[in-house]
Amino acid sequence: MKTLFLVRHAKSSWDAPGLADDQRSLLTKGVTKTRLVADYLIKEGVKIDLMISSQAVRAYETAKIIAACLEYPVKHILQDRKIYDGPYDRLLDLIYGTSNDVNSLMIIGHNPLITQLSNLFLHPGIDDMPTSAVVCITFKTGKWEEIPASKSEMKFFIYPKLLKQPRPES
Repeated sequence: MKTLFLVRHAKSSWDAPGLADDQRSLLTKGVTKTRLVADYLIKEGVKIDLMISSQAVRAYETAKIIAACLEYPVKHILQDRKIYDGPYDRLLDLIYGTSNDVNSLMIIGHNPLITQLSNLFLHPGIDDMPTSAVVCITFKTGKWEEIPASKSEMKFFIYPKLLKQPRPES
């Protein structure tokens, strides 16, 4: 079985108008809400074999928060520009090309791409993934390249508004 986690980055700042889009960082409330979602992932017993993030600051910061909470080594987070600016078929190449030794893959990216990607595997799909949302999709196959033809199932779709109390900042 293969498990794919698709994550939309946390809420980011628009306070610096001259800053390039991929350089925008997270707001404090984005950090807090991502920790809340990460607590849910911990309770669900989520373990990640490979984490790949967009190179955009807000996505990588989101990835680092989740990685720290899930005890995934931050230095092992891969960054790939395809997640930031590519059409989803380039992202599919990334997923299908993942080593079959990896059973759980987490991709941290941006809308509308993350929502579109999740909807390729989900029927019915998701209208919109809010910031800090995570969708977990399982596939009944042992090979990433076979997931288009395999049975998929949404294990969960979680985002901050579905959860009650934020974890205190450390």
